[in-house]
Amino acid sequence: MSETEAKLPRETIALYGHGLAEQTLLAAYQSGRLPHAWLIGGEPGIGKATLAYRFARFVLAHPDPSTPAVQRATSLALDPAHPVARRIAAQAEPGLRTLERIVNPDTNKLYTVIRVEELREVLAYFSLTGEPGTWRIAIVDTVDDLNASSANALLKVLEEPPARALLLLVSNAPGRELPTIRSRCRRLLLRPLSDSEVARALADATGRDADDAEVRQVASAGFGSVARALAWLDEDARALRQHVLDVLAQLPDPDPRALHALGEALGGTDPQTLAAFMALVNDWLSKRRASGALPQQARVAEIWERVNQLGRDVDVYNLERKPLVFSVFGALAEAARG
Repeated sequence: MSETEAKLPRETIALYGHGLAEQTLLAAYQSGRLPHAWLIGGEPGIGKATLAYRFARFVLAHPDPSTPAVQRATSLALDPAHPVARRIAAQAEPGLRTLERIVNPDTNKLYTVIRVEELREVLAYFSLTGEPGTWRIAIVDTVDDLNASSANALLKVLEEPPARALLLLVSNAPGRELPTIRSRCRRLLLRPLSDSEVARALADATGRDADDAEVRQVASAGFGSVARALAWLDEDARALRQHVLDVLAQLPDPDPRALHALGEALGGTDPQTLAAFMALVNDWLSKRRASGALPQQARVAEIWERVNQLGRDVDVYNLERKPLVFSVFGALAEAARG
């Protein structure tokens, strides 16, 4: 694994910055009255899926919540050498299903949505009679990727959950889920991480020291997201960040040549590059909103919604990124002029 390549959530054992959320899940399990569905929401890259897998590991390793091992537990930590942890990391755990966008074999690119075909497989999985005392768990990463058909299929499980079934729904846009889905889940909202928490997570992912100057610098540039901060460790990514900052400094009248160059630099399909660009844009908008009068704040909020919808469309539909750069900076120019 390279320095800038993050561990997948199913492989990640450590959790940083979400102790209260972890205790909420643990207490619910210890009570013996565990809600059958949880909606874990928050910004991308802050550890939502990591928490979901951490909880799944614990439940599958300790299927009886009344045992002393569960009742004495102070966290959801599980030894990485435990058979459940090893099977989940290898995608070989029979008690767990993961729903996410998969690769279209015809295009070799990810489908733009989680298809209903995948949901039907989970429906069939939950309909099976499990071994006595075992759990069946599904992680949906993310629920934002469901289309109308797959969302309706998920609702069938949420409305009539079988015994000892647990659904963990991850959302990058909490509040945007279908109300019918949201109303059937216990909601758990995660906050962005502090710079020090991001630095510790980076140190764990890369083997570097959390006090390393470069680690601290990129932790701050991650705006609470480990995934974004990890991307900035790459030299090319750092150059791109400076490029974005330079063009932002030119607002409200950025040089068209600089926009063309930025569009070229942002090209490709790496989702973290796009996420990092949008994070810098959102940081600029947040500062603009905080410094403006009430009418200006409302205008910036509208622009924030518009540019983030543009970013989501580019991400989901694999659209060209140069037009996004011009559209985003056109909207930012409006905000800059006030």
